[in-house]
Amino acid sequence: MSPTPQQRRAARHQLGTGSHAPAARRGPSGGRKKPITVDAIISTAFGIVEEEGYEALTMRRLATALETGPSSLYAHVVNKEDLDELLIGRLCAEIDLPEPDPADWRQQIISVCTQLRDQYLRYPGISQAAFAAAPSNLDTLRVSEGMLAILLAGGIAPQAAAWALDALTLYVNAYSLEVSLADRRPSRTDDDWVVSRDELLRRFAALPGTFPQTKRYAAELTAGTVQDRFDFTIGLMIDGIPGSRRHP
Repeated sequence: MSPTPQQRRAARHQLGTGSHAPAARRGPSGGRKKPITVDAIISTAFGIVEEEGYEALTMRRLATALETGPSSLYAHVVNKEDLDELLIGRLCAEIDLPEPDPADWRQQIISVCTQLRDQYLRYPGISQAAFAAAPSNLDTLRVSEGMLAILLAGGIAPQAAAWALDALTLYVNAYSLEVSLADRRPSRTDDDWVVSRDELLRRFAALPGTFPQTKRYAAELTAGTVQDRFDFTIGLMIDGIPGSRRHP
């Protein structure tokens, strides 16, 4: 008897996210199409997100891209949440984790956060799949384990390190989603939402006197690139962790 989707999911959590035995296709075209595997599902899902954005990824859309029915997918994945877990796990599998170094822990944690951000930005909006999801497969847990080890090597108390890990990953997720949304706006026809810095400065300057600080510091409020803001915020969060050593 073939394993159930739940059994397949449990096996992935124990053994990683490798390929599983392909499901045989049924019907007249069964012998002409590539068999469905977990790897094929993941690769096709990434293709949809890359071309159309994460919001376009549904089980029905994925089944159409694989030239099958949704029921065939459920032989491999439990539901959309299970698929999300596989996608995030695959991205996490590509992140390089350094050996924790007490003398360089701060730069190490920044590097891991940057890698995670860059992985998410490859696929518009995919960081949504990581929100409110407890890490459960080994690839995702490997990254959280590595980040926790780095924080602990920096002398951070275990409870502070655990909460810092949560805060850092939440910020990376939110940052990646915001950038993905902003990058997709120029392609929309209602481009009134796309505002340049010059236009934003003009709007701030036109504000009434009840906004004195916004008017006075408009240049500071609109300064910097998204990279500048990312680096600043990650650094601010790390320096604010109780017990952190700012200058090892």
